[in-house]
Amino acid sequence: MDHSQAPLLDALEQYHQLDRYGFSPPGHRQGRGADSRVTKVLGIDPFRSDVLASGGLDDRRSSNGYLSRAEQLMADAVRADQAFFSTCGSSLSVKTAMMAVAGDDPGGLLVSRDSHKSIVAGLVFSGVTPRWITPRWDEEMHFSHPPSPDQVRAMWEKYPDAAGALVVSPSPYGTCADLESIARVCHERGKPLIVDEAWGAHLPFHDDLPTWAMDAGADVCVVSVHKMGAGFEQGSVYHLQGDLVDGTHLSQCADLLTTTSPNVMLYAAMDGWRRQMVEHGTDLLGRALALAGRTRERIAGVDGLTVLEDRLLGEEASHDLDRLQILIDVSELGVSGFQCTDWMRQHCHLDVGMHDHRRIAATLSMADDDDTTNRLVTALENLAQAAASFDRPPPISLPSPEELQLESVMSPRDAFFGSSEMVDADRAAGRIAAEPLTPYPPGIPAVVPGERLDRQVVDYLRSGVDAGMEIPDAADGTIRQIRVVVES
Repeated sequence: MDHSQAPLLDALEQYHQLDRYGFSPPGHRQGRGADSRVTKVLGIDPFRSDVLASGGLDDRRSSNGYLSRAEQLMADAVRADQAFFSTCGSSLSVKTAMMAVAGDDPGGLLVSRDSHKSIVAGLVFSGVTPRWITPRWDEEMHFSHPPSPDQVRAMWEKYPDAAGALVVSPSPYGTCADLESIARVCHERGKPLIVDEAWGAHLPFHDDLPTWAMDAGADVCVVSVHKMGAGFEQGSVYHLQGDLVDGTHLSQCADLLTTTSPNVMLYAAMDGWRRQMVEHGTDLLGRALALAGRTRERIAGVDGLTVLEDRLLGEEASHDLDRLQILIDVSELGVSGFQCTDWMRQHCHLDVGMHDHRRIAATLSMADDDDTTNRLVTALENLAQAAASFDRPPPISLPSPEELQLESVMSPRDAFFGSSEMVDADRAAGRIAAEPLTPYPPGIPAVVPGERLDRQVVDYLRSGVDAGMEIPDAADGTIRQIRVVVES
């Protein structure tokens, strides 16, 4: 295929050249009606490019075929059979995949318990029963790793009637599962594998990056173009290969969830990013990987900071690592990742990609260079020097892996939509959670609706909030009260 083309970008350019005008949404009419105080900040160009997709740029309701050609080019670029663009983020894309695979299957879906909150939302929305795969756990570092092929095989033996399996790889920390072996385990049973690869849009375009899910044999793969690519926020693509998942049904599931007014700018940016990656991706990502290697060495030389790499890999840990994600342990400084994130934002005007009670993570991309990484290293050097003046972080009550593994006693859907009440956290142990409780970032729920709360997890969340953890999906973000199921 001719990857020098960018059908959606070309169509948008032609739209402007022809001076087209529509008596149809959006009502701002290419910015004519936008408040000048808005265009002063945003500029006029976003409004000029915000045209109605169905007015000629969305082939699902016209004969032009721009979108379908762009999706065909994307599929060819990443070695998939089909690709589908989404303007509602991978949160929608992964729900689509879950519904297509297991929406009406009473056997449920094997799901890695280190899944993002969007997957839990998919369980609530669809009613799919999760068969949780326990992740591997580094208890000393309080850090989870993706499940192993043997763990997935054991779950298939326990739940042979499950519709499929869903794993997350890479994790928000850059750690990766052995997808090739997991796909083989699933396919031995004729069951599909869904991979939430939201952090892996760049993986198909360089051989020194972890294995791309389609190359590993996954059946459906979801990526967020904005995370490690060069698309806009909310831009997502889900890819399909093989015959275990019906592409038409997958598309129809997406149609149930997606907006009928997609933003053409998101489509066009994904289209242009695909062209850029095919033409220049190997070179751009190769430079980024080399830069990341140098940056890792420089950060590792800062007293009190430990760049995690070998510790994350191994037979009982993760299979691979995206080294564009630089995970830094700050515990030797005697401070928390929450404090470090706040200090760097306030004093260095830098935001890091991830933080928890003892780590921060810096995500590099092909857009970074010596100037941006010099700024990062300098900020970290200043942080290490300033840390001695920080207040000691409040202690966090960290549960053991066994204590974190709560018992599922209701479906997430039934628990979330059933009768509920707010109770004091001191009385929540033993009750069934009616809400997700998700430390964010990275957005992995500590509690899923339908799980029975225990004292250890409640203490962990309460002490975490006191130490700077945020739990944005809780009815009471202070975790002084928790929403639980009313039990007869």
